[in-house]
Amino acid sequence: MPTYILGISAFYHDSAAALLCDGEIVAAAQEERFSRKKHDERFPRHAVQHCLDAAGIRVEDLDYVAFYDKPLLKFDRLMETYLSYAPSGFRSFAKFLPVWLGDKLHIPRILKRELGAMPKNPFVFPEHHESHAASAFFPSPFEEAAIVTMDGVGEWATTSIGVGEGNQMRLTHEIRFPHSLGLLYSAFTYYCGFKVNSGEYKLMGLAPYGEAKYVDRIMKMIDLRDDGSYRLDMRYFNYAQGLTMTNSLFEEQMGAPRRKAETELTQFYMDVAASIQKVTEDVMLRTVRYAHKVTGKKNLCLAGGVALNCVGNGKILREGPFEKVWIQPAAGDAGGALGAAQMVWYHLLKNERTTQPELDNQSASLLGPAFSRGEIHAVLQEQGVVFEEYSDENELCERVADLIANENVIGWFQGRMEFGPRALGSRSIIGDARSPKMQSVMNLKIKFRESFRPFAPIVLRERAHEYFDIREDQDSPYMLIVAPVREEKRRPVEDGKFGIEKLNQLRSDVPAITHVDYSARLQTIDDRRNPRLAKLMQAFEAKTGSPVLINTSFNIRGEPIVCTPSDAIRCFLGTEMDVLVLENFVLLRTAQDPSLTAVDREKYLASFALD
Repeated sequence: MPTYILGISAFYHDSAAALLCDGEIVAAAQEERFSRKKHDERFPRHAVQHCLDAAGIRVEDLDYVAFYDKPLLKFDRLMETYLSYAPSGFRSFAKFLPVWLGDKLHIPRILKRELGAMPKNPFVFPEHHESHAASAFFPSPFEEAAIVTMDGVGEWATTSIGVGEGNQMRLTHEIRFPHSLGLLYSAFTYYCGFKVNSGEYKLMGLAPYGEAKYVDRIMKMIDLRDDGSYRLDMRYFNYAQGLTMTNSLFEEQMGAPRRKAETELTQFYMDVAASIQKVTEDVMLRTVRYAHKVTGKKNLCLAGGVALNCVGNGKILREGPFEKVWIQPAAGDAGGALGAAQMVWYHLLKNERTTQPELDNQSASLLGPAFSRGEIHAVLQEQGVVFEEYSDENELCERVADLIANENVIGWFQGRMEFGPRALGSRSIIGDARSPKMQSVMNLKIKFRESFRPFAPIVLRERAHEYFDIREDQDSPYMLIVAPVREEKRRPVEDGKFGIEKLNQLRSDVPAITHVDYSARLQTIDDRRNPRLAKLMQAFEAKTGSPVLINTSFNIRGEPIVCTPSDAIRCFLGTEMDVLVLENFVLLRTAQDPSLTAVDREKYLASFALD
């Protein structure tokens, strides 16, 4: 009989579920994709059901259910923290206590209630950073590796170092709350007027518009040692005991008040973003160098929310001591569901682990639902939209490549949905990276987001080193590494531009994906992981000579990435997207009823709050 293990993360940020069958990943998904509530923290009932459906089983067939952290230990940290700061922070204490006494202290009871039945064995509760570490090491292609996890906070740990060997891993070093690199970065996200737990990407994207002028001011708030360990001066922060991230002393230290959301982004806040990004990269580099020293391993695995800082990851790859680096695609809390399940399979049950060189065991992180031709056709008929159907894949790819070459913006919906925060070519919006206008068009007319935000390239793996400063054998399948555009692909720009003035300068042969510092967050595409997308890109290259396209997530600002064909059609009709490709079906905007798109757009844009 096969052994089924369900992992769950819930109640804090990005709830998710993941299912293993005899150690193989059957399915994994975030709850937000089904509920349409971004970063949904509720119990992932829809994600759980997707996992069960993918395996064709019921809850009663599960051998184990693992939850990604220890609620009692987390409650201990919260109580100890509030007692340490008392009487300060009473409002925060009064807010959190009823929630914990009502639900979060009783996770086993909630799991039983939400699942509707019990697995064959008792629930399992690994620690938070154990779940992160397991999600980093066990799916990796490495037989042994150093492990580094960095996030806001789990129970007590905020940064952990460990080692993985075969089917076992252990954590050996940690930094504890309230000292946290993730919370430091979130504090500056908050200070710059962005939303904590979702605006960190914006802060990272804003950094290249500024200069790191304020590193010295930041370093007065953090005592950083050579080994990457640090202590924050908590006089400047309010997150341990209050309802905000920073306080008046923080603002006094930085020399200006906190920016209000949606107000003008001045050069000052761009320079602040550049400064905290530089400090973050320094801490990340020192930490992994120390991990290399204490473990002696040549490979590194990363997870935790800080591992989504792809600029820092790129620096680790180029300047760090490790030969190879593998980063969990769902590095944040969602990936904890997968790690918790793998802790059971390898640690608790002591099953053997096999690896294959150069190829991880995460199935390209395409672990969500897929939809059949019949299901999609029924939705198209129900929606009353006009469509073309292609029975031949080559013909489909030729048609779409022509549309991209003519500067059409394409909604690309293929196969299983991605697990993790990045669209990896299954639920993507794609376009021609050579187009000077494409970044502006996509930001303002499709994504409805800030004009400064960069777009990522997808590039055929065998051609990636020709466009980006990476090794010829370097792979980046999960869009988690930033690399410079090669010198020979760059174009000279006018000197003396500052801040947002840099935005509209043509910096390279692929300007739509080249950030203002000549960097790009790249994803490599090949036949092994993304066969249809690779075929499309090969057709596009044959027509244009370019192996590079834009890839951004299929959603608008404030909305989760689309999950179903209905989600995709709604986004297509509610924006100014030119084309929608749903498996073998192609929808052209010019063929649709204009009154239908106008009505849907008004409703659609009102559906999601800006984040």
